[in-house]
Amino acid sequence: MLQHMITYVLFAIGFVLLIKGADWLVAGSASVAKKYNVSDLVIGLTIVSMGTSMPELIVNVIASMSGSSEIAIGNVVGSNIANILLILGVAAFIYPLTIKESTIFSEIPYSIIAVLLVAFLANAPIFNPTYSLIISQLDGIVLMLFFGLFMLYIIKLAKEGRADMVEDAPDEVLPMGKSILFISLGIVALFLGGKWVVDGAIAIAEQFGLSQNLIGLTIVAIGTSLPELVTSAVAAMKKNTDIAVANVIGSNIFNLLWVLGLSAMISPMKYDPVINTDILVLLAASCLIIFSLMTGKAKNQIGKPTGIFFLVCYVAYTAFLIYRG
Repeated sequence: MLQHMITYVLFAIGFVLLIKGADWLVAGSASVAKKYNVSDLVIGLTIVSMGTSMPELIVNVIASMSGSSEIAIGNVVGSNIANILLILGVAAFIYPLTIKESTIFSEIPYSIIAVLLVAFLANAPIFNPTYSLIISQLDGIVLMLFFGLFMLYIIKLAKEGRADMVEDAPDEVLPMGKSILFISLGIVALFLGGKWVVDGAIAIAEQFGLSQNLIGLTIVAIGTSLPELVTSAVAAMKKNTDIAVANVIGSNIFNLLWVLGLSAMISPMKYDPVINTDILVLLAASCLIIFSLMTGKAKNQIGKPTGIFFLVCYVAYTAFLIYRG
C-alpha cells in the first residue's frame, strides 16, 4: 500500500518536474544562445518551440525504452486530441479565436497530413502478414524528414514576418553560471519527471486493470499538454488569438513528426491497432477546425458556441475511452 502511495505521489510530482524542467531548459539554453548573438528567430524555432514539446518527448523515449510503447503512442495521439478539443475549446470559450488564412490553408492541412502519415506508417505492415505493427526506425526517419520540411516552411514564414507559431525568445540574459545551472536542473527534472510519470502510469494500469493505451491517452496526455493549455488560455485572455491557435497546431505537428519520429529512431515502437480509432478521432477533430471555420457566423473564427461544442466532444471522447477500458 505504501509503495503504491509513493508511486502515485512521484507520478504527480513527475508532471510538475516535466513542466518546470522544460521551462528551466528553455530559459538556460535561450540565455546561452543570446549571449553568443544567436537571433531570436533561431532561438524561437529551435529551443523555445522544441522546449514546449519536451514533456511529450521525454515521456515517449522513456516509455518506448521501457517496452511501454502503448503509453508513448497514446501520449502523442491523446495530447493532440486534447490540444484541439480541450485546449482550443477552453481558449475559444474565453475569447473568440480568429485564425489567419496561412494557418487555415497551410498549417492545419499540414497537421492533417502528419496524422495520415503516422497512420499509414504504423499500419503499412498490415499488408504483409510476416511483419508486426511497429513504428520502425526507418519510419522515424521519414517522420523527421517531414518535420524538416515543416521547419523550412516556418523559416520562410519568419523571413516574411508572419511566423506567429514561433514564440518570442526570453528577453532576459542570465549569467553563464546561472544558465548552466538552469540547463542542468532542466535536464535532471525532465529525466526524473519522465521516469516517474511512466512508472506511475504503468503502476496505475496494472493496479486497476486498465490498458496502458487508456492511461497514455488520458492522464499522461493531459498532463504533458498542460504547458500548451496554460499558453493558449493566457493568450486568449490577452486576446492574442494568433498565438493561442498557432500554439496548438504547431504543437500537434511537433508531437506527430518530431516527438514520434525521434522516439522511433531511438527505439522502434509496437503499435496497437486499437489506436487506429483514436487516430480517426484526431483526424476528425483536425477536420472539425476547418468545418467550424466554414460554418461559423464570423469569417475565419472559432466562437464561444463552437468552443463549448469542442469541450463536449472531448468529454464524450473521454467517456468512450473509459468505456473501452
